[in-house]
Amino acid sequence: MLGIYLNDHLAGAVGGGELARRLAGAEREWAGGEVLQRLASEVAEDRAALLDMMTALDVPVRHYKTWAAWAVEKVSRLKLNGRLVVRSPLSRVVELEAMRLGVEGKSAGWRTLRVRAETDSRLDSTRLDELIGRARRQIDQLERLRVRAAAEAFGGEVEPVEIVHGTEGDQNP
Repeated sequence: MLGIYLNDHLAGAVGGGELARRLAGAEREWAGGEVLQRLASEVAEDRAALLDMMTALDVPVRHYKTWAAWAVEKVSRLKLNGRLVVRSPLSRVVELEAMRLGVEGKSAGWRTLRVRAETDSRLDSTRLDELIGRARRQIDQLERLRVRAAAEAFGGEVEPVEIVHGTEGDQNP
């Protein structure tokens, strides 16, 4: 069951990584563009960390799941957003929401592995604590960006984008 669980999380990491990379590229000029660039890099690092843990646990990668996640992310780009040629502010809101949901799932996966690390020496509990802390920071940053994007798209108070480079327990600024 652990192999299925981790491969499902890997599939999510592949889809989330594609979304993060695309969103960062599309929103480069937006106020939150710098934060999105850093988040895209971190999402790729987190995927690599998951692969390392799967290797340590002797869990083989089920490539059909990662390919399916990659394809689903590509198809999701076809959603109707009220514009045909240019990027819609609605796309930014929906994609930030999807990223946040993905990071929430990633955080749950790290917490699950952290519980297992108590009895499985193949897992590094300190590294998992760092990944959990980073996921919390990512969730907070994505929520601030989402609120800003929603205010810009639908009206409301636009807060300045705060760039957070790390918190306690997060060794990767």
